[in-house]
Amino acid sequence: MRMLLLSLVGIISWLSVATAQPLTTSQVSFEANGQELVGLLDVPTDGEAKAVVIFVHGYGATNVVEQNWYYGLRATFAARGIASLVWDKPGNGQSEGEFDINQPVASSAREVLAAAAFLRDQNVPGSDKIGFWGVSRAGWIVPLAMSQDPGLAFWMSVSGTDDKESFGYLLRTNWRIKGYAEDRINVLHAEWGLGNRITAEGGSYDAYLAATRRYHADPFVQTFYGGQDEPGRAAYEAQRDAWQRDPPRFDKATGLR
Repeated sequence: MRMLLLSLVGIISWLSVATAQPLTTSQVSFEANGQELVGLLDVPTDGEAKAVVIFVHGYGATNVVEQNWYYGLRATFAARGIASLVWDKPGNGQSEGEFDINQPVASSAREVLAAAAFLRDQNVPGSDKIGFWGVSRAGWIVPLAMSQDPGLAFWMSVSGTDDKESFGYLLRTNWRIKGYAEDRINVLHAEWGLGNRITAEGGSYDAYLAATRRYHADPFVQTFYGGQDEPGRAAYEAQRDAWQRDPPRFDKATGLR
């Protein structure tokens, strides 16, 4: 009986460790542009936060609170001692107001500034170092906010850094993270750019493959093609035909569309 009891205690202890979460989440609200916005505030379960990340949305409606958006990323930040704040846009979820899919970026920037002020007013742990994680449209919102509040400390821009496609930047950055030599990166990047030009000019599938063999053999690139070493003929021809109907323009210096 004593052995069984000890075994049960061990199982319960293991389950407690296995299910422990790195973050404690609270539903919060703050006012921006005369409306109450409702979101989620996460703080690390273990120890004080050393910074706070404000999530800045891209284009479209949100459902943050109900669907617990970005939970995996928020938990990753919390496990590293970083708190986070994310909220529903006006007119979405429990946030007041009317949803405007074309909300001006200046209005969104005021939301961000109000969120930062809320964190400081509430003395949230880590609020002495506030920064951003943002996608797409955040590329216009965050610079506006940072220009008006010099106390904002950092910005992680997933996309939306300028008006051009940023896939080439994504490739170069990840290849460097993986330790590729710069000459190898240049070769792969050049093949990516050449493939774009062949597609835009209406080239054949075979010509495209011949020009991009090393690019499509790269393990990181293959993650975008479901593990395959090249796109299928149908996918290539669909992209080529779309670009024939609406021809893209390419920046000569960067190769970006």
